[in-house]
Amino acid sequence: METDARGGLFWDVQAGHVPPPPAAETLGWELVAVDPDKGTIEVAFEASDRFTNPVGVIQGGFLAAMLDDTLGPALVATLPAGRFAPTLDLHVQFLRPARPGRLVGRGRVVRRGRQVCFMAGELLGPDGEPVAVATATAHIQEIR
Repeated sequence: METDARGGLFWDVQAGHVPPPPAAETLGWELVAVDPDKGTIEVAFEASDRFTNPVGVIQGGFLAAMLDDTLGPALVATLPAGRFAPTLDLHVQFLRPARPGRLVGRGRVVRRGRQVCFMAGELLGPDGEPVAVATATAHIQEIR
């Protein structure tokens, strides 16, 4: 994957020019594949035991954060330098328990307007089956 041909915060992080966001590091975020022309992304997360609730499954807030950190980058990877797209709304549906380990997020831009964008995606467990799905809305704006 060539990162030098693109500009912007997402690509600067991928090229190592700026450090990754602390939240992404906490979640164990790893880029697997990205296609900015199609607005798709696949990322992986390392869900540690520190993310579990009292019954030993990943707490829903961490799963929501992983989905937000999947859908957002699907859009941000498509933006030119100087633009960012904070999430306005995130709707998550939890389908089944997620255990600690590697989880894979797949996200896509469903519709992109000049300022408002809609995304959708899923978070897969180690068996490849979805543990949660989400939709999100983001607002494209200049970085200040």
